[in-house]
Parts: sequence; structure tokens; C-alpha cells
Amino acid sequence: MTETTTLTRLVDEFLSWQFDRTPGTAAMLGSLKHDHTLGDFSAQAFADYDREAAGWLERFTAVRTDDLEESVDRDLVISVLRGHRAKSGWPAWRRDPSVYTSAVLFPLFTAFLNRLRPEPELVDGVIARLAEVPALLASCEANLDAGLASPKIVERAAAQAKTGRAFLTRTLPAEVGDPGLRAKVADAAEPAAAAFDRLADFLERFARTATGDWRMGEELYSTLLREQEMLGYGAAELHERGKAAYAELDAEMRALAGSDDWHAVMLGLQEDHPPTPEAMRAEYEVETRRARAFLVEHGLVTLAEGEECRVVPSPTFQRPVLAVASYMSPPPLTSDRVGHFFVPSPPDHFTPEEVRQRLRTNSRAQLASIAVHEAYPGHHWHLSWLAAQNRPVRKVFRTPYFSEGWALYAEKLLREHGYFSAEAVGDAEKARAQELAHVEARLFRAARMIVDTALHCGDMSTDEAERFMTTKASLTPGTAQGEVTRYCAWPTQAPSYLTGALEIERIRDEFTGTQREFHDKVAGSGALPLGLARRIALGR
Repeated sequence: MTETTTLTRLVDEFLSWQFDRTPGTAAMLGSLKHDHTLGDFSAQAFADYDREAAGWLERFTAVRTDDLEESVDRDLVISVLRGHRAKSGWPAWRRDPSVYTSAVLFPLFTAFLNRLRPEPELVDGVIARLAEVPALLASCEANLDAGLASPKIVERAAAQAKTGRAFLTRTLPAEVGDPGLRAKVADAAEPAAAAFDRLADFLERFARTATGDWRMGEELYSTLLREQEMLGYGAAELHERGKAAYAELDAEMRALAGSDDWHAVMLGLQEDHPPTPEAMRAEYEVETRRARAFLVEHGLVTLAEGEECRVVPSPTFQRPVLAVASYMSPPPLTSDRVGHFFVPSPPDHFTPEEVRQRLRTNSRAQLASIAVHEAYPGHHWHLSWLAAQNRPVRKVFRTPYFSEGWALYAEKLLREHGYFSAEAVGDAEKARAQELAHVEARLFRAARMIVDTALHCGDMSTDEAERFMTTKASLTPGTAQGEVTRYCAWPTQAPSYLTGALEIERIRDEFTGTQREFHDKVAGSGALPLGLARRIALGR
């Protein structure tokens, strides 16, 4: 038996273990074996996972192979396990209730979104998982530690928990076509909805007693950058890179705007926005189709057979915690290639003014770049193309430093090929507005690098961060508040966009083939830590 065969078998065994320990995630990836349970969320289960993960790390670290592809698979697993080891001393399951709410809402939502089984079987699996919801949410109450949990993070999760009843009792049954099966889902949803009601009440009380800090701290932040993301530097250097990128993009914005006060120009452009959330969705769909046609015309990538990007409103449970567009990939362990671009619809409780602010942050000048980022050749093209490849471990473990970096790289790629030009857009003034918005979108990502590192290293308050994002980028106050709360809850993710895009550009500069060959190769190899993506692309 060769070393490569041993490593292949080890990877398969590891994935089997991972799926069994996280069945909700496995089902979302397309594992039908795991679509009947949400899994064990007891404190003992988390402790067992930590112990077993440490054993897997020892096994993978000991394996040697000369095969490039296999060594990348090994090093990807090692990076994931080292990241988990680092975070075990800062456990999200004791700090953040969304660990539990998301573990219910997303698997149930994607069950009907992807429809991988006939409806009767699909309903059976959903009902089985609904029966587990009260115990799972009870684990949330038992596991949270008031000395570790931050009131800000608890309040954020409480807002999501409040959406649980409507999602479970209205949205979920409405997805079922057969009246009899629909009634069964509605009956099964009621106890689960009651559990969400109890959790929302508990979290509101718990937030008043929680005393923990959401700040990760520079030491852990830097450890994750080095060991999980394999960047080779820590938080301080990332912060400085963000400041340098911001200064360069700020100068470009001044030149494009013809004014030092480019911020005022962008605020003016935001006044031209879709009139309603549904109109916003429709205009995003038009831009998505335009981006796909441009890709085909210029031959920049190879499209996966059967791929389709559907442009739809964001899920109701996602709206209180995410103020920007998002994307959900096809389940990569299946033959399905349909992805979903979620337009950032406002929550039901928003006032008319809050709805207007959400629409302003999705102005017509900004729609083009966002559609490129989320769809073509951004997330949808990348992840539908990746799903068509044959390296399972790379479909399961993905870092935002590549996936978000790729989507931002995609925006600049299309600019290089004239996507935002007057010729492509058909109107000089509209083209200027889209190009300004495109550059501002990169500047916004530089601002994220500055703010996220400063927040978690204790150099910036949330008020200062929100002010920075409204005055140094073009976010409306409400969107800035949602963004900063997201940074508090998800440390290290916000800097991934521009950090990854710049590194992908550097790798492309060293690649010797065509652009299309580069795109197909590097994006088809996964959403790898950037050092591993470099090895794959350059063959060394």
C-alpha cells in the first residue's frame, strides 16, 4: 500500500468522522445519509469533538507524501484542525447562541431549497429534525456561560431566535406541496417554534447578566491568521496592510470622483436606488444575467454543466443578522449545480425609513459590482465550478480568505475587461457611477481590514467602528451598525475579501498560462488557504 493510498484513506475516514459529528452541515453539503438529524449539541459532545480532533491532527501531521494534490489535501485538513485547536480556548459554543440557532435554521431551510429527495422523504427528514429542536435549544441554554458571552452577541442571536416561530410555522410548511404532508410539517413545527420562543425570552434575560467580551484579542487573532489561514503574518501587519490599501484606493476614488469629497459623491449616487425590495431583487437579477453573458462573450472561465444562479430574497431568519447580499452554493456532494444569490431583504419589523436605508445601500450604481461578486464570476461561478471537481475534502472545508478573496478578485477582473465601461453599460454617466461604486467596494473591504483588526485587538470601540464605516466608506448608519455587529461576532472574516483578492492577483501574475486556464485551475482546486492555492496554481 502506497503512502498516497494511505493518505487518501485517512482523508476519507476523517470526512466520515466529520460528517457524523456535524450531520446538519453534512446534509447541507448534500450527504443524504445525514439529513435526518441535527446532531448532539451537549457540552460532552463538544468536549468529545475537541479531544477527537486533536487525535486527527496528530495523525495527519505524521503523514508524508510527495504527491502535490494529496499533500494539499493533507495540509488543508491540518490548517482546519489547527484553527479548531486555537479556538478551543475561546469556545463559540459557550459564547454565541447563534451556534445553536443556525444549526437548526440553515439545515431545515436548505432541505427545501435544494430538494434532494422526493417530497415525502424530504418531509420525513424535516419532521425528524424538528423533533430534535427543543433539546438542541435547551443545550444552548445549558451551555452558555454568562462570564464568557457578550451582551452584544447574545442580543444579536436573540433577534434571530425571534424569527424562528414565523420561519418554522409559516415559511417551512409553505414549501410543501401536498396538503397532507404540509399539515404534518405544521404540526411538527409547533413544539420547535415554542422552543424558539422560550429561547428568545431566555436570551433577552441572559443578555442582561452576560459580562463576557466579544473581543478575540491580538494573540488568538494572529494565531488564526498564521495557523488556519497560513498567511505568514499576524493582526498588526494585516492592520497596516489594510491602511496602505485604503490610502491607495482613497486616492483612486478622489481621482475618479473629481473631488476630494468622494464620499459626498457616493451618497448622492445612493439616492438612485430601486423603489421597493422586490424591485431591488428584480434589478439584481438583470445584472446577474448581464454578468453571465459577459463571461461567455469574453471566455474568461469554463461554466459548470447545468449551473444556474437563482436571485431570491434572503431567508427571513437571516435578515436581522445580515445586512448585505449573500450566496448559498449548490450542495457540492451532489450533481446539483443550482446556487442561490440572496438579495438583502429588510426584516419585517423595519420602519419605512429603515427600508429606505437598506435600499440606498443597494443603489443602482452598486448593483453591478455586487452581482458580479455574488454570482458571475464570483461566488456562484466559483462554487458551482468547484462542485463539479473531484476532491471531496476541498468541497467541505473552505476559507473565506480564498472564497471572498476570489469574489472580490472577480470584480476587478471584469473591470479589467471593460465591464464597467460606457461601451458595456450603454451610458457614460451610468458607467462612471458603476466604476466609482466598484472602486468604493474595494475601499470598503480595506476599511474592513482596518476596523476588524482594531476592534478585536482593543484599539477601537463599536461606536468608533460604526463612525469609520459611515465616514470612510459609504454605508448608511443602519447598515454600518449591522456590519460592525457582524465583525464583533465573526472575527477574522471581514479582512478576508481584500487580503485574498490581492494575493490571488499576485499568484495570477506568476502563472504562465492563459487567464481562463488560471481561473479554472485555481478556483477549481477549492477555496484553499492562500499558501495552498499558490502551490496548486504554480505546481510547487
